[in-house]
Amino acid sequence: MSKMEQPTRLFDLVAYQLDNFPLEDMMAAQENGKWRKWSTAEVAQTIHKLTAGLIKYGISAGDGTVEGRDKIAIISKNRPEWILTDLAVQQSGAVLVPVYPTIHTTELQYILEHAQVKMIFVNDADLLKKVTAIQPSLSHLQHVFTFDSLPDAQHWTTLLTDVDEALQQEIEERKKAIKTTDLATIIYTSGTTGTPKGVMLSHHNIISNVKSCYPLFQDIGIRGDRALSFLPLNHAFEKTATYLYFYTGVSVYYAESTATLVADLQEVKPVIFTTVPRLLEKVYEGILAKGAALKGAKKELFNWSIALAKKYEINKPLNPIYRLQLALADRLVYSKWRQALGGRVRAVITGAAACQVKLLRIFAAAGITIMEGYGLTEAAPVISGNRFYPQGRHFGTVGPLLEGVEAKIEPDGEILVRGQNVMMGYYQRPDLTAEVVKDGWLHTGDIGEFVEGKFLKITDRKKEIFKTSGGKYVAPQPVENKMVESRYIEQIILVGAEQKFVSALIVPAFGALKEWFATQNRPYPGNDKITKEESVRGLIRSAVEHYNKGFNTNEQVKRFELLPQEWTIEGGELTPTLKLKRKVILEKYKDLIQSMYS
Repeated sequence: MSKMEQPTRLFDLVAYQLDNFPLEDMMAAQENGKWRKWSTAEVAQTIHKLTAGLIKYGISAGDGTVEGRDKIAIISKNRPEWILTDLAVQQSGAVLVPVYPTIHTTELQYILEHAQVKMIFVNDADLLKKVTAIQPSLSHLQHVFTFDSLPDAQHWTTLLTDVDEALQQEIEERKKAIKTTDLATIIYTSGTTGTPKGVMLSHHNIISNVKSCYPLFQDIGIRGDRALSFLPLNHAFEKTATYLYFYTGVSVYYAESTATLVADLQEVKPVIFTTVPRLLEKVYEGILAKGAALKGAKKELFNWSIALAKKYEINKPLNPIYRLQLALADRLVYSKWRQALGGRVRAVITGAAACQVKLLRIFAAAGITIMEGYGLTEAAPVISGNRFYPQGRHFGTVGPLLEGVEAKIEPDGEILVRGQNVMMGYYQRPDLTAEVVKDGWLHTGDIGEFVEGKFLKITDRKKEIFKTSGGKYVAPQPVENKMVESRYIEQIILVGAEQKFVSALIVPAFGALKEWFATQNRPYPGNDKITKEESVRGLIRSAVEHYNKGFNTNEQVKRFELLPQEWTIEGGELTPTLKLKRKVILEKYKDLIQSMYS
């Protein structure tokens, strides 16, 4: 590939980087306590050998159709081997089916059988056990490989094959036969309701999205720098971000786990990373906890800096006195926040859920630009995004549309999207495809509006809006997003369909309550007991009443019940991107919900 040629298929990105800006550390991950770096040249060579191994194991591109191509799954944490396998699978003409490591066994069995997966790569012993337990019921699965070295298991390196002339010719013929419009991956969305759907994305769907996102990265100016990756690679958001890093020339360092994130940030010192709002909330809660532990003048200085940051604006003139105060707060306080993120972060890209506007202001004041965006797996996935430069950002919105992406708002408020990034369809479900893609327009299921003519704002999910018995419609997300700004509310779901008023189930922020009990010189009674503790209910009630004031009477929470444990992915209440599975929660707590209306 010449230096001027642009990649048209995802595996072309490696050759593109190798020809234009080869890196010593295209990817890196912790191995035995040290960062093991993979150069662009080594990545290219390994993918080539792995492609040869897949072919020798009988992996086929079939007749080139969606149904004819073999399907290969990955269920693993983020690591270089994940991407090496991904790109080798693509080069072989097969199709990758990525799966969340936290997936429930029942869902895993459904996906592997529905996609007719022939080979799977697993991260470790636990995931190997999860797969082998259901293997007898899988009619297509023939081979299981592991990324960790395990006894009595096939290690992925056994696939690496020296390429002779015949294999070389076979690889070249397969690569040549793969068109940009061909299927590259099937990503199953767990969704907040129903059975997982396999979103079919072509090379062109994703490559076009990478190129549309590229100007956003160009503005940040990060070629030759590092990104830290920790969101699951099986999610379209992180997967496309990785391809974008390759296209931009940014080294990708994989965090060992979420537990090591703080240490990884300090060691890697990334200039950029992608995240979900919940992590930013946790960072902010950590900042507040440290501030609460301060005494005297230091505490006053901390509180002053927080109050100052909450007033921060973009695209509006800041008076000279405020600027001076901001500079002082930066030197004394904000610089320490940046240091906690490694000291070099220029931008953080967030998606998957709404980010609190308060956090956007505070981090921006502290010199950390949060670029909130919006997308769907069905759109490969990015639709819009706030830019790095202030003129392209607007607090409370998900930014302007990407170049090449169109959107329009239906009379009922639903956002429709059209562009080269819109999926090929749902695998083996033409009926569902026809429901969401009509005349080329993807019906997102999200409700929104345009602010100032160009900034897209998401207000709710169409299917989540409910009607009270008084005939009033309630959009739960804006209320829920506001309520969790309270440091005492961890999670919340609004209920009240066909009822006289709105109620809520609330998971308290147990960590913050433990601190509150300490300030009261009282022993913490435990998560179960605090749900009935009147002083705690009073704290939560005050927060609810405070935020209720910003909403219409029919939207305000009139009653609530506290729950003694958090909703989790493992518990089945959250999707892997931490969205509420409303149907699951409503069913699980139906008796408690009914008691609020008795």
